[in-house]
Amino acid sequence: MSSALAQLFVGVAVERRQPKSPWSSDLWRPVSVFAGRPSARAWTIIDTNAEATTYYAGEARIELFRTETANYLANLAMSQPALWVSLRSTAREPGMELQGITADPAEGEALTGSGTDVVETVAMPPSVCDWLRAFIAEYHIDRPIYKRQRDRPGRS
Repeated sequence: MSSALAQLFVGVAVERRQPKSPWSSDLWRPVSVFAGRPSARAWTIIDTNAEATTYYAGEARIELFRTETANYLANLAMSQPALWVSLRSTAREPGMELQGITADPAEGEALTGSGTDVVETVAMPPSVCDWLRAFIAEYHIDRPIYKRQRDRPGRS
């Protein structure tokens, strides 16, 4: 059970490219996120050409927590606010599965910890930015930073 105060379902598009090297496997990367729930099934081909195939990978849920509003603010302050999308290799076709998505830069960085998942940023859609701003306006509390004074030798 999640303790998220807000959640939003989004669709995720990913791209599969053929490698230039004969020793490597397909190259996967998330390419976009869009608000809403499309009627298409996960892993429906959106576009294909000689270099790449783009799939609708499925829907993912962005969850927001009031304790992470400072991280969300930092994300919105970037020149291009982003969402972190995580993909994991699988034996089932087409060879990749959608693991999750986050608007929290710290969580996005933590997702890279496994070393085997594909974690990339995609541009945050304007409607998701607006939703995130509304959440921050409702739940953000500025917390002062306290610096602890070090004890000096000879002082009690």
